[in-house]
Amino acid sequence: MSGVGPVEPGESTRAWDAPETQNTAPPRRLPQWYDRHRRATLSAVMAAVLLAAGSYLYLTRPHKPPAPAPPYPSQVVDITYIDPVTAPKPAQPDSFSFAVDLGVLSGPPVTVGDITQPYAGLSLTTQPPTPFRTQAGRSRRLVITMHVTQCRKAPERAGLPFLDVTLRNTRAIEVHSFILGQRYAQHLTTALQGICNHSST
Repeated sequence: MSGVGPVEPGESTRAWDAPETQNTAPPRRLPQWYDRHRRATLSAVMAAVLLAAGSYLYLTRPHKPPAPAPPYPSQVVDITYIDPVTAPKPAQPDSFSFAVDLGVLSGPPVTVGDITQPYAGLSLTTQPPTPFRTQAGRSRRLVITMHVTQCRKAPERAGLPFLDVTLRNTRAIEVHSFILGQRYAQHLTTALQGICNHSST
């Protein structure tokens, strides 16, 4: 027999001695995808936070109080009786005229749309004619001419006669009654008695 024994496997000839050649490192695409996804998510979160913060600041900002509403026209218009006047045209036997001052104290301009009186036997005209507009801080002198249409329906004695005035500004339209006082009542009564005592109407 020879001295050669069984052949021993050499180095790296057994499966368990072979070096590992399989690449066990994770693929490079996964970190890249994760990094991009993380940046996109952070951007979306930051945008949402900024939007929420901006909305909160907008909603909680101090608000200016709204501008006060303008006054009602009847609150700022004043009509003052002055005196009987001679009409600019030759006076008719069944009419008489008097003057008033109409002033607007404050607020937006006021338009006088119409002026009427309550007695069925009378009608009136104004100079200047309605409608007309008056600015705040100014006054306008009006000449009002009363025409007696039926003495039977006119008052024998005017107690507290008034004028109904239609007023309009940017706040509202109102019909307001202005009582012109005792002097106007006396002059109106005198004028009516003087006309109707010589009239058959």
